[in-house]
Parts: sequence; structure tokens; C-alpha cells
Amino acid sequence: MNRLFCTTLVKYSPRNAILPSRAVQWPRTLATTASNRHANTESTTSDAQHYDIIIVGGGMVGTALACALGKNSRLQNKNILLLEAAAGFKQPSTEQYSNRVSAISKGTYRLMRTIGAWEEIERTRVKPVLKMQVWDACSDALITFNYDDFAENISWIVENDMLLASIYRQLEGVPNVRVRYSSKLASCELIRDGADRSTVRLADGETLKCDLLVGADGYNSLVRRQMGVQNFALAYNQMGVVATLRLANAPSDNVTAWQRFLPTGPIALLPLSDDTSSLVWSTGVAEAKRLLQLDGDSFIAAVNAAFHKPMPRNTLVDDVMKGVHSLIKQTTGQRLEAAPVVEAEVASSRAAFPLGLGHTSTYVGQGVCLIGDAAHRVHPLAGQGVNLGFGDVQTLVDVLADANYAGLGISNVSELLKYEQQRLKHNVPVLLTTHSLQRLYTTDFVPTVALRSIGLTLTNALPPVKKFLMNYAMS
Repeated sequence: MNRLFCTTLVKYSPRNAILPSRAVQWPRTLATTASNRHANTESTTSDAQHYDIIIVGGGMVGTALACALGKNSRLQNKNILLLEAAAGFKQPSTEQYSNRVSAISKGTYRLMRTIGAWEEIERTRVKPVLKMQVWDACSDALITFNYDDFAENISWIVENDMLLASIYRQLEGVPNVRVRYSSKLASCELIRDGADRSTVRLADGETLKCDLLVGADGYNSLVRRQMGVQNFALAYNQMGVVATLRLANAPSDNVTAWQRFLPTGPIALLPLSDDTSSLVWSTGVAEAKRLLQLDGDSFIAAVNAAFHKPMPRNTLVDDVMKGVHSLIKQTTGQRLEAAPVVEAEVASSRAAFPLGLGHTSTYVGQGVCLIGDAAHRVHPLAGQGVNLGFGDVQTLVDVLADANYAGLGISNVSELLKYEQQRLKHNVPVLLTTHSLQRLYTTDFVPTVALRSIGLTLTNALPPVKKFLMNYAMS
């Protein structure tokens, strides 16, 4: 496949598109400690405005990078600055769940353990997923994912605010990382523009320089625009409707994730507690806006209908599937389990955000690189958006640590290209897969329904294939 095509193709989820239902200002002790760190050392240096690494964007991915860099034994001689445009971090509510959640993969789990954040997450709120059931509303095709005897988790559902708070807690003990709030980026100048070092200018006029500038500033990244690289972007004309829901007949442990493919897009229930789940419903823009305007009872009725109401079926597709089931000696609908019935919606938890795809032609340049949504954006149907970003973090930290230990510097483009090459091998296949699934499952065209139903059913009948797909997605 043409390399340029692969690298220009491609979470999702702009951080500010969905607001938590209740939040309390983060304690001043953390913000003050982080923002004043290095105040004494900076005043004694010849260039008080220089840092080794500046990270633009204090979301989950950018903050995780700052923490991972600061805690790496081979990078502890580097001064790191994290710039966040918001006035401060808001502490997550301890009384109710946020509607912003992520399905954490095993790779992300390992990263959180490495930086020490996982223990904090476990002390607050996290829900393991032991099984996932996906089925097609236009046929009886389905697939289930779980490890033998449920010996391992497929993923963990964590509220974004809880995850971010846990990482920030770890930053309190990292002396070479400084966090600055209310630091909106106005412009930046890169080495290729003639600057001796990567330079950022803040909205208040302050200028900062660094050896390596990292853009973690989302899919509208200013750093990416300044790099002047091509960015492939595609709007799906869809929105993701989210809400926190109470279940009426949830299993005692509620450890299954449910996803049904409707002709308009997938709807998913992700477990949060024994009787609470998070909704992610991808649908057309007009329908999403209608759902947002419904009263509580009408919205719950719509959600239950989306999971349980039979959809029009085509006799040709049914006949084809009977033949497939006969071939693999499987009774039609034998393994389908009914999703839990939703009882109520948590007040003020409903929101929506636009969905799209994006991928930049390169992740790196001399003294600059991109991570997370600044580099790639995917549809949430596979739950891979933020996990791809955390994968970027782990790879970039490893590359920078090796380069620094070898004396090659942290801004060397040939070393940064190692990060890009490793991430492209994972990010592009995931991007192409999620995009193909989005196209494949947003139509009721009969031949397409038949082909996707055959593929889903045959995959479900081949345990080694299912295990490979599950391990790859969760790695």
C-alpha cells in the first residue's frame, strides 16, 4: 500500500465537548505546587525561559506524557513544562459518575502502573470488563469476546476525569515537571522556520523555548498546523450521544460491554458499577440533536428500543445466514444474550460530540512531534481513541530515553522518526479498521448486510481468530 496514502489516512472526543455533570475545583495545593515548581532553579539559569521539553495540552495524553517522562530514570535530567489552557483542573465528583469514560486497554493499564497512577485509579472508581457482545440489528449475526473462564479482563472502564486526576496526583512527586495553567498557546515557531530552538508564544505575550516541542493539543492542533504537514480529515456527519444510565435488570456483577450495530450507527453500554452503565450512541446529527431534546422518560424509551426493538429484516439475508449457520453447525441466535434494560438516566449526564476521522502525514519534525488526537483521530466504535494516544506516550518515552542515554539528544529528527515508524505500524491499521467498520455498519443495503453478517458469524466461530483480534486491540 502506498506509504503516503497510509500515513495520511486515519478518539475522537474533543476534551471540551462533553462536560461532567458535577465538578469541584481541584485543591490549590496541587495546582500551586505544580505551577511553582522550579521557581528557584529557573531564576538562577542564564535562560529562564528555556525548557528541555514543552508539552502543549494538559489532557489525559499530554499529562500522562509529562508524568512518564519525568519518572523515567534516563530523562530525570530534563526540565519539562506542561502547558494547559484551562484555568485549573477540576476534581471529579465523588457523588456521581461522569459521562466521559474510556475503555482502557492492557497497554494503557501497563502504562498507568508504570507511572504509579493505577493504584490511585483502583482506590477511586474503575470497572473491569470481562466480556463483550456485539450484534447486528439487521440480521442474527453476533460475536462475543472473552478469555477462557473469564480469567483475564478484556478492558477496564474508567472515567476520564478520574484517570486524569490520578495522573496529576503522581505529578506532585515529580520534581523536574512543571505544570502551568491558563497558558493558552498563541503561536509557535519551529527550527525549520529559522528558529534556533522550538519557540512558543503564549496569549499573554510570554515567549518560551525548548529543545523538543510536543503537540498534545487535540485534533485542532496549532502545533500541527505550524508544522505545515498534510492532515487528512473526514467528518462522518455523525455525533456521539453519551449519558450515564441506571439499569433495571443488570447482572449482579455487570461486567459485560454491549454493542449493537443499528443501520444509523452503533450503540454501546459500558459497565460503570453493578447497576450503572455509560451510554455511547453514534447516530446522525439530526437524530442526535433530537435525542438531546427528549425528556427523560422518552430518552430511556429510545435507548431501550435501540437495544431491544427488532429491526426490519430481509428474507435474502436470513436465508444466507441459515446456510452459514448450517455450515458451521450453529443454531441461529443460539448465543445471543439480551442487553440489560435501562431504568433511568442520571440527571444532567446527557451530551453529544461530533465524530470524525483524521491522520497527519507525519508525526515528527526537527525539535517537534505530535501525539494523541493531534496526530490521529478515530471513530469511538472500537474504543481505541485514547488508547492509541497512550500508546504514543509509551513509545515516545522509550525513544527519547534511549536517545538521551546514548547522547544523541532529544530533538534529533532521525531518532524521533523511530517513534513515528513504530506508531504508524499500530495506528494506521486501527484507523483503517475502525473507518471500514463505520462504513460497513451504517447501511442497510442488502448485499452489504449479508457480507458483514457472514464475516461476523464466521469470525465468532473461529476462537483463534477472535483471540488474535482481542489481543491486538487490547495490546
